[in-house]
Amino acid sequence: MAGIGFELRKILKKDSLTSVIQAYGIASIVSSGPWVLSIMALMIIGIISIDVIYPSVLIIQFLISVTYMMAGSLILSGFFQILFSRFVADCEFRGEDNRIIPNLFGAMLFLTAVSGAVGFLLLNFLPSIDFSVRICMLASFVLLTNQWIVIIFLSGMKEYYRIVITMFAGYGLMVFLAWSIPPFGLLGLEFIFCVSQGILTFAFLLQVVRSMPGFCFIRFDFLNPHKVYVSLVFCGLFYNLGVWADKFVFWFRNETSYAQIDVMRASYIYDLPIFLAYLAVVPGMAVFIMRIETDFTENCFKFYNSVREGGSLSTITLYKDQMIESCRKCLYKIFKVQGITLALLLVFAKDILSAFGIDLIYLNLFYIDLVGVSLQVLVMSLLNVMYYLDKRYGALILTAVMVSSNFLFSYISIDLGPVYYGYGFAFSMLLCTITGLFLVDRQFSDLEYQTFMLQKTQ
Repeated sequence: MAGIGFELRKILKKDSLTSVIQAYGIASIVSSGPWVLSIMALMIIGIISIDVIYPSVLIIQFLISVTYMMAGSLILSGFFQILFSRFVADCEFRGEDNRIIPNLFGAMLFLTAVSGAVGFLLLNFLPSIDFSVRICMLASFVLLTNQWIVIIFLSGMKEYYRIVITMFAGYGLMVFLAWSIPPFGLLGLEFIFCVSQGILTFAFLLQVVRSMPGFCFIRFDFLNPHKVYVSLVFCGLFYNLGVWADKFVFWFRNETSYAQIDVMRASYIYDLPIFLAYLAVVPGMAVFIMRIETDFTENCFKFYNSVREGGSLSTITLYKDQMIESCRKCLYKIFKVQGITLALLLVFAKDILSAFGIDLIYLNLFYIDLVGVSLQVLVMSLLNVMYYLDKRYGALILTAVMVSSNFLFSYISIDLGPVYYGYGFAFSMLLCTITGLFLVDRQFSDLEYQTFMLQKTQ
């Protein structure tokens, strides 16, 4: 993410109200743009298709299938997301940029094979769906799995406006095709989604390839046993599982769900409020990117550069104190902005649900989901701090707490009854926030010792 920080700091140096607005705008788009655009595009497609696709249950089946593909592709690619990010960072630090693109192709080939095999096996559990529809779903699943890896590079590129235009064009094309092409039922919707994801994936890949050199076509250095950080593999897996754990619990408990497409289930109680609540994190995510990737990152670089270049102990301690202070201010700023956003949304929650045509019976669940997603922004910030400090095992503990507590608490909340739905997710994020604050505090307290005394020597 450092590429974003460089660009944001350059914008903020103009020291004007316009520059601040521009910086926050870029931070919002980079942090929340992809999933906000995808959610809005799918909602528009659903609305457009209501009057032209019969029966209407096919629209629901399409939206549910896309949700499952998103979840599955994120979890599967989670094995490699953080691991490959670390590999790229190490290559850039050593000045070996020409190794990045060949290994990107290697990662994509590996993920294509794995996701293709997994998708093929899972689609056998959907016998009621036509073969052509399953082919489209399999292709979309493979493309999405690769797309998450390619997106890693977007944060390090400086052509942000081109990225935003590409996203807008891709999802705009998806909406246009849904509106202009004659209805072909579920097959037509799945085909449109597949084509759009293919265009997005290869458009992003083209921009990455044009910006970075490569000395050969394909390599698998990122899988070298001597260079693989196993803890990062599980960090990525546990985080993505933790994000989706409560949804899976509500999808596969009979009390809260119904079968829609064979084994694919949906929760008539939980899905709408939680996905709508996730739109509330945009302000907090913007502050997260702005503060973590500018103030904290700059002080973090100063600290470690001072260590590598033989700075005095007083200088190193000064940079450490500045880094701690910037981290504290960042978390406070996120808490304040997301807290204000949460308060406003709680006040206008009835109007929001009414505007989307959602029954007010979901109001209490929407309240608690808003609290949960707001806490999740803090958890993401704490994880990012740990990754910058290279505290991999601390991040592993936090992500393990996240997936286990979210699954357990959500399961218990269903047993307690409808009044407690959503509390499992919220209490899980609260536990993760407290755990993360404790771990980060401990990591900062002995950072000099960890930096100097526990490094491997050759």
